[in-house]
Amino acid sequence: MTDEAPRSRLGRGLAALIGDAKSDLVAVDRGPRLPRRLPVSFLRANPHNPRKKFSDDALADLTASIREKGVVQPLIVRPVGGDSYEIIAGERRWRAAQKAGLHDVPVLVRDATDKESLELAIIENVQRADLDAIEEARGYQQLIDTYHYTQDELAAVIGKSRPHIANTMRLLGLPDEVQAYVIDGRITAGQARALLTLPDPVAVAQRILAEGLTAREVEAIGAEAGVRQGRSGKKTTRQKDADTRALEKGLSDLLGLEVSINHRKGRGEVRIQYTNLEQLDDICRRLRS
Repeated sequence: MTDEAPRSRLGRGLAALIGDAKSDLVAVDRGPRLPRRLPVSFLRANPHNPRKKFSDDALADLTASIREKGVVQPLIVRPVGGDSYEIIAGERRWRAAQKAGLHDVPVLVRDATDKESLELAIIENVQRADLDAIEEARGYQQLIDTYHYTQDELAAVIGKSRPHIANTMRLLGLPDEVQAYVIDGRITAGQARALLTLPDPVAVAQRILAEGLTAREVEAIGAEAGVRQGRSGKKTTRQKDADTRALEKGLSDLLGLEVSINHRKGRGEVRIQYTNLEQLDDICRRLRS
């Protein structure tokens, strides 16, 4: 994404666009300025919505609320031809309204482009919905792949720290089986991040499910595996002092990537692990500046 002006407009208008109903009225500067009602059959889901899984229990609670009080906050939609409108924000409300037997729902119509619809669908879900870590990471990756966002730009627009975005995206390097555990809520994001450094993350993930291991216990397994590997090799792994470990942690938190420091007799090396070319580009940019 090379045009800075549209991105700046997105950042300034985003809070109003996906905020409360009153803010929505101000944000919709193209098309109707007041909510209107549309039949639920006129609406369709956004294919770019990063949320792919909707909890049955959460949807049932929302359905009960809507059945009693109706849809309080309008959905944000865009016209896509004829009587059809694509949902930019509010797919859960639309699904629950159908389950509650409502024939129409309040909407705010916005003339958004495909690009704006994709951006807003991802950002709205990340900011407001309870996405699992894998869905969140895929949303970030989709913006990077499609519109060439950098992690710094994503952090500024979405309101998350850049290390948070980098650490979340690292989860996409896990095997599909482990990612499925995260999506199902059987493994937390913290446990999943601890699996990233292990030689067999699937086996340890299954231990998490069977034994209820915490993220710290998984990290300990990784440390123990590293020591064993050092003992079996030609060189012996030396225990790092507290200052070195603190420096590694500080750099890892700053970059959002795994950093290791190895030094001996005044010489050594710093290793920074990355999982995709975008992260490598970010490292190079920071070194140049």
